[in-house]
Amino acid sequence: MTPPPGGPPFGGPLLLTWLYAPGDRPEVVAKALDSGADVVLVDLEDAVAPDRKAYALDATAELLTQRHRVPVHVRVNALDGPLAELEVRRLSPLPGLDALRLPKVHDVSDLDRALDWAVEVPHCYALLESALGVEQAFAIAAHPAVHGIALGEADLRADLGITAPAGLAWVRGRAVVAARAARLPPPPQSVHPDIRDLAGLARSCAEGRALGFLGRMAIHPRQLPVIEDAFRPTAAEVTAAREVVAAAATDAGALALPDGRFVDAAVVAGARRTLALAARCGQQHGDRRGPGPRTADGDGNGGAGPVRSCAPVDVRS
Repeated sequence: MTPPPGGPPFGGPLLLTWLYAPGDRPEVVAKALDSGADVVLVDLEDAVAPDRKAYALDATAELLTQRHRVPVHVRVNALDGPLAELEVRRLSPLPGLDALRLPKVHDVSDLDRALDWAVEVPHCYALLESALGVEQAFAIAAHPAVHGIALGEADLRADLGITAPAGLAWVRGRAVVAARAARLPPPPQSVHPDIRDLAGLARSCAEGRALGFLGRMAIHPRQLPVIEDAFRPTAAEVTAAREVVAAAATDAGALALPDGRFVDAAVVAGARRTLALAARCGQQHGDRRGPGPRTADGDGNGGAGPVRSCAPVDVRS
């Protein structure tokens, strides 16, 4: 089966929050769809007990009989296991499916196998969860059916014997570089497993942003506003970006700003992305926060403050 053209170039839809929900709990999935997350990730893999797998597939297939206002991705089970083929065959033609998330992708042959199962070729997001997957990161990211990559850091820690976050620094950089080289959006960070440690989540997001990640996967709605706040541009960044874009409007070539900063086409493209992200989050006129999302347990952001996921903005660099 021939896959569709490759994923969007870097600077496509700006997605910050990706919320997992277990496929065997339709009531939680329904609340996730109303949480303010940019993408809802229905999980058929780790979040579902073995004796609930069949029910999870049935419930997810029912969910996907219609489209939803929030993109819905489904993480299927391991591609080398007994369940993934049936899941891909059953879900790929359904109108409510926006993408499949393929776990433990080691090389492009795993992607090709999944595509061979598909009744209709879906958009695919590949999860790199092994040493081989990281080594093959660019080839996987450049596959025509792949629209994004991400790391599965829990499995990577086990596979590589990593005992401290610093051990993942090179792996994280590799994922960011592979995505950019393949003209994909920057990858979102892997989940922060402690849903009560919001301060730790914020610190980790700041570190991820510095490495080139954009957004993060979450396992509880109370994490969403923290992720949003961590990845939105600061007021100083917005001001600097406006200056660059304004200067570029009057000079098509390279130029120097009054403060001595040198500006070329790449700097201008980055500034435009900063302004697009600011606009997405309501910052263009100094508005730092919008109305907050309802959480899946109804507690209004889990006490984390009134920050809402905004509609994705499509920006071309």
